[in-house]
Amino acid sequence: MSLSFPLENKQLVDTFEHYELKFKALSDKKRLHLLNVLCENGPTCVCDLIEQFQMTQSKLSYHLKILLDADLITKETRGTWSYYSLNEKEVNHLLSPELCCLFRPSC
Repeated sequence: MSLSFPLENKQLVDTFEHYELKFKALSDKKRLHLLNVLCENGPTCVCDLIEQFQMTQSKLSYHLKILLDADLITKETRGTWSYYSLNEKEVNHLLSPELCCLFRPSC
C-alpha cells in the first residue's frame, strides 16, 4: 500500500523534482567514484576513464550521461575526444545551506 500526498505548491514540487534527478544520479557507487576521480584529477579524457574504470565505453557513457543530465559534470569536446569535469558549482550547491533548509525547521 503506497501513500500519496498531493503537493499544491508548484514551486516546491519543481524543487523536489530538480533534486530528485540529482540524488538519483548520486545513488550509484560507480557514479560516485566517477565524481571522485573528476574531483581529484580535474578535466579527464573519456579514453582515460575507460582505462581507469575498466568498463566498456557503452557502460561508461551510460553513467556519464546520467551525471550530465543531473548537471553534476560538464563535457568539453577537444578534437575527437570528450573531456569531463566536475561541475563544482552544482556539487557545492547540493551541499549548501539552501538545500538543507528544505529539511531543517530551524533555518
